[in-house]
Parts: sequence; structure tokens; C-alpha cells
Amino acid sequence: MAFPDLQSFMAQLEARGELVRVSVPVDRDLEITEIADRLVKSGGPAVLFEHVKGSDFPLVIGLMGTRERMALAVGEPDLDALAARVRNLMDLKAGGGLGGLLSNLPKLKDAASLPPRRVSRAPVQEVVWRGDEVDLGKLPILKCWPLDGGPFVTLPLVITKDPETGERNMGMYRMQVMGPRETGMHWQRHKTGARHLEKAKRLGQRLEVAVALGGDPALVYAATAPLPPVPGLDEFALAGYLRGARYPVVQGVTVDLDVPANAEFILEGYVDPNEAWQPEGPFGDHTGFYTLQDLYPRFHVTAITMRRDPVYPATIVGRPPMEDAYLIEASERLFLPAAQLILPEIVDYHMPPAGVAHNLVVVSIRKHFPGHAYKVAQGLLGLGQMMFAKVVVVVDEGVRVTDLAGVWREVAQKAVPGRDTLTTRGPIDVLDHSSRAWSYGGKLIIDATSKFPEEAGQAVMSRDDAATALTEGFSVAQAAELPVVPGVVAQRQTDDGYWFVSVAKTVAGQASVVAEALAASEAARGVRHLLLTDEFTDVQDLQDVWWTILNNVDAERDVRVVGDLLVWDGTRKLPEEGFSRAWPEKIVMDPQVRAKVEARWHLYGLRDEWR
Repeated sequence: MAFPDLQSFMAQLEARGELVRVSVPVDRDLEITEIADRLVKSGGPAVLFEHVKGSDFPLVIGLMGTRERMALAVGEPDLDALAARVRNLMDLKAGGGLGGLLSNLPKLKDAASLPPRRVSRAPVQEVVWRGDEVDLGKLPILKCWPLDGGPFVTLPLVITKDPETGERNMGMYRMQVMGPRETGMHWQRHKTGARHLEKAKRLGQRLEVAVALGGDPALVYAATAPLPPVPGLDEFALAGYLRGARYPVVQGVTVDLDVPANAEFILEGYVDPNEAWQPEGPFGDHTGFYTLQDLYPRFHVTAITMRRDPVYPATIVGRPPMEDAYLIEASERLFLPAAQLILPEIVDYHMPPAGVAHNLVVVSIRKHFPGHAYKVAQGLLGLGQMMFAKVVVVVDEGVRVTDLAGVWREVAQKAVPGRDTLTTRGPIDVLDHSSRAWSYGGKLIIDATSKFPEEAGQAVMSRDDAATALTEGFSVAQAAELPVVPGVVAQRQTDDGYWFVSVAKTVAGQASVVAEALAASEAARGVRHLLLTDEFTDVQDLQDVWWTILNNVDAERDVRVVGDLLVWDGTRKLPEEGFSRAWPEKIVMDPQVRAKVEARWHLYGLRDEWR
């Protein structure tokens, strides 16, 4: 089902009981974030806040905050159906005479719906603010987390055009409000918007920018999708394919850019490439940590256009799971057929929420020869934004890639530390705070597939034999008393070969001392992986442990074999250890805000099970 705009999607969600209204006044600073965070983590509904303090506009949040709502947004009964739809489009038949050609017609009709459609009048231009009328403070823009540098636009669809080729790009880049008519523009070094700005600078011209807030949900999703470099395929085209009709666009009133005609708001303006970059941040990011202040370009707003009765759309990011997990899953399903076209041995893949998209990729394969797992993993690392993946785990085709606990059992049973692990280097997401250098660091490939004799050395074990050996070895470990080591705050061993250890680190080299002491103890017998985390990690919580570990390791520097163990050093890295950058804080809400929301929950009209 296609939705003509965001408000029609909201109406459908409300009819299904998946959107609720909060009529009491709420604060845009932190209070909305605390409510929305509770709702997304409990599987609750989207929310329309009808009265946001300091603004005349309502705010909606959490529209794609469940797997079911995400599927509805892209017009499918479930996200797996999205992969099937794309696979069908790619499978154009050649030959077969007239009958073969005619069989392609429905697919070609889908493909023909891709280019956007220019219209002369648009709902988003019913009201126009120019000059001194422009005031971003009138919009209910959120301050999401306590240490944020200010309010941020969190769901912007940022539109630019290549100054040389005219090729369009739309991306979702956070925007910190820096004044009534100015924001930051968080164009990271690998992003298309940054390349457009570089070209504009070489040509000695400003870069025009338009920022859409809203549009139908297919377009909001498309702005986040990692599109391959295919001529004619841009975000408007993808949204057109998902909605089954050419996307309506209109020319901006002050910029020569096509903007979505059905958006709620459009911010028009420019970035001057010759202007000094400004401090932006900190920001509580999708990693669950704050990204620290850095320099980014400044966006100047020359006009704001809108509907007569617009709704301001927002999202929050932070400690997973969050709404972005479902956007990521949609991209997984959308691009699975393309990955299989290049690497046909891939059965499935998944980027678990604990890995916040780029930190962990689990891929299942049909294995045919020794080294096949490494072939697939390294092939994946060469595909588009998959280059940012930090840890790639390869499992057999019968393993469910979405079962994180099951995947790590496979790793313990089938991947011998050192023998079945491979460390390499490559590009790293610029938001990664632990990499050896900014946007460059280590990567780890783990081969957790069943082994051929050539891969297994002298001992070849079946899956059942490996599980039995591991369990027997671990029973010895559980019988031994866990050692007391200075700095260790909490520790837990699991029945599948993992040892989770929380360390209050105070001096350089402390993690190595702890690892050596634990690895040499009797309690290490039967253990395959020793995970050292910070003192704020709950060792009883598998998701919390892996989220911390995957955020805090550079695979080349921090993952090593000690004895028979693979040690993951997920502790904070210190300047004395050669780490020159500041280490960020984990995102935690202000206790006073939490108490305020708890006390007001009954006033919001929200169910107790969502709190």
C-alpha cells in the first residue's frame, strides 16, 4: 500500500492502534526523548505530541519504530517480502521469443516508475517564510540527550546536486541548530554531500541545499538507504519504485533543486564552501555513545516552505535498540538480492542492533571449498557501505543469522582462536570512537563454518563432537572458583564458552594484566572468548556486553589470542596507551528527566506496559 504523504501514513497507523496522541504539553528538551526511548524499547506505538512547548506545530516520532511499521512504510506485508520484490525486478528474462518479452512487461512497468514527476503546485509550498520570517526556533526541534551541543534536526532529507553532472543526492545527516537561520551540516568524509561541496569549492560557487522534513514514508526510508552507484538510481527513484508510482517533486522557491511536493516542511538555503567550518556537537549518536565536538560546514536557511497544517517529524538515536534498527533491517532485505547477485553463495545476512549497523555483520553461506568463508567476507567488505563493517562472522547456511546468542554459540564451537580468525584493515565509520585512526582501523573476520580437512589441521571435529567437548571443558571451568583480580568489578561465565568481565580501568595496560591473569587461571579451561568491558556494562546482559565490546574495540589492536582464548579488550583506551583522541561517554538520560516522565506517565495517556 502506497501513502501519498506522511499524514496519511499517520492516519493509517492510528486506525491500526499503532499511533497515539499525547495532548498535554511536553518539553522538546529531553522529555520527548525519554518518552520515545521507552516506547521504542517496549515495542510501543508512534506518538503525535499535539502540544510541544514553545512551538505551534505538533511533533510525531517513532513512525517506523517496529518491524511491522517499517514493512508498512515500504508497502510490504513484511520485510522479507521486500527482498523478494527486488529479486523479481532483477530477474528480467532474456530470449524466449515474444512470450519471453511479454513476461517482462510487469517488471519493466515497475522499472519505468522510477524517475520523479515534476509538478507545478505542491502542498509543501502552501505557506512560505522568507528573510526575517525564517526562524528555526518556531519548529519543535529536539534536544535529545543531556550532553548534546544543542537542538538537532534528526530526520532531515538533505538534497543536493552535483555541480558538474547535475546528479541528485538525498541523505540523512543530522543538523544542529546554531541560530534562527543557521544549522550545522554533518557531512562526513565518505558522504556524497561532502563530495558535492568539494566540487562546488573547486568551481568557486555556493552549494544549494534543500532539506525536506516529511514526505511519504517510502521517501523517508529511501534517504537512509545505501544506494549502489547505478546511473539513474537515486533516492527519489527508489521511493518511486517502493510506492509504485513516479515521485512528485516541485522546484524550490529560492533554490534550483527538486524537492518532494508532499513533504511537511522544506528548508531551503546554501552552504558556502569558502566559509570557515564551525564546531558541531556533541551529539548522542546511533552508536549509543556521544560523538564529540568537531568542525563541520554551516547551512544558511533562506526560506522555509510548508503545508498549511504541517506536522514536524522526528526520530531519536542512541543506545540500541532504536528506531534506526528497523531502517537498517529494511536496507538489509532490500539489498540482499544484490549481494547474492555478486556473491551467490550467500544465504542470508544480518546486522544486529548490538552492532549498530557497521560494527557486526553475520552472514550465512553455502560452503563448497576451503577458505570459502574468507572469500565471502572479504567480498562483502568491498561492497559499498559494507566497507565500514568492523567484525564479519561467517556461519553455515542452516544457522539463523538473526539469533545473536545462537551465532555466538556457533563461533565458540567452530572457530578456533587464531586458526579461524583473520585480522585486516580498512575504512571505518567516522563515528567509530575506538579505531586506530579517524575513519581507519582494524577489521576481524571469524570463520564459524564447518571445516574441511584442509582448514582444521590435525583434529577434525563434527558439530556435535565440538559441542560435547566444549560443554565438558566448561564444566571444569564452572567447577573452578572465578579468580579475584584487581580492577574486576563483575564477571560471568556462560555455558557456551564465553567469559564476560567488567573492569574499572584506571591505569594504562590494566586490561592486558587482567587478561593474562584470567587466561592463566583454572577457570579459563573450556573458555573460548574472554570479553573485557567497562565498569558500566551489565555482564548478565548479552546485548549490553556485545554492544560495548563492538563499539570499544579496534580489531587489530584490541582482539588477540592469549593461550587458548580470544581476548576482546573493550575497555576505555587511555592517552598513555597511545590513544590520542578523547574517549566519549555512553548516553545516559538525566535522572531528573527520567523521574519527571515517570511521574507524568499517567498524564500522557500511555499504557503502563510501555513505560
